Amino acid sequence: MQAAGEKHETSKVLDSVAEDFAGPDGMDRKQLNMFLVGVSMQNRQLGTTIGPLDVKIIGDRATVKFTLGASGGAGGWVPDRAQVYDVETGWRMEGGDWKLISANWKEKL
Repeated sequence: MQAAGEKHETSKVLDSVAEDFAGPDGMDRKQLNMFLVGVSMQNRQLGTTIGPLDVKIIGDRATVKFTLGASGGAGGWVPDRAQVYDVETGWRMEGGDWKLISANWKEKL
């Protein structure tokens, strides 16, 4: 998902997102797609760094917490903008693949 997002391949990112995805403020899968397309259109170059993963697996469900550094801009040497987020995600095993069922993030100050 990380590599696909940095390459602006939003449809490949969505391949790992469950149909019943739930995000912040009631965001659904369709709204997540629009969000990702918007971010992609605003930034010629995207970069992400994911901090240590805190993974908990219980049966066919999992939670993953991590810190995400995100940057974007016109593609110069230095990004035009960058931000760090605390992220918590929920996952479900579907047909042998892990699918993202929930995600919440907040800016780290």
